[in-house]
Amino acid sequence: MIRVQKEDFDPGAEIAGLTAGRRDVGGIASFVGLVRERAGDTLIRAMTLEHYPGMTERKLAEIDAEANRRWPLQGTLVIHRHGRLLPGERIVLVATASAHRAAALEACQFLIDWLKTKAPFWKHEETAEGGHWVEARAGDDEAERRWTGRQR
Repeated sequence: MIRVQKEDFDPGAEIAGLTAGRRDVGGIASFVGLVRERAGDTLIRAMTLEHYPGMTERKLAEIDAEANRRWPLQGTLVIHRHGRLLPGERIVLVATASAHRAAALEACQFLIDWLKTKAPFWKHEETAEGGHWVEARAGDDEAERRWTGRQR
């Protein structure tokens, strides 16, 4: 399931919904991303996430489908928020369910790594010095290469 929304979410309730009534799930892995208060020495007042509706959901569905091709999963959940968020607020939830823990853990890490590099979200940080768009980080590209074997 893929959702892009402004509203906050309850990770526990969402994970419970992912596996409700299922008896074939032996492991669930999840990741919750939050807005950090600091980026290095810079204090973050807020972060605004923008996206193109329709295009974003399609790309997230492609990433989700790739995870389901690579691992035997009984369920996946990706919730990504957009709009203005404050430090400490939730941005993203990725959850994977599988019969075995290894598949759930690996697929969850794959999904969050690929979301960081392939999902069409743009982040604007507000600081005391003003606002700026967040550039991709080298570590994100390295995480993606782990799954593709490609060098950039």
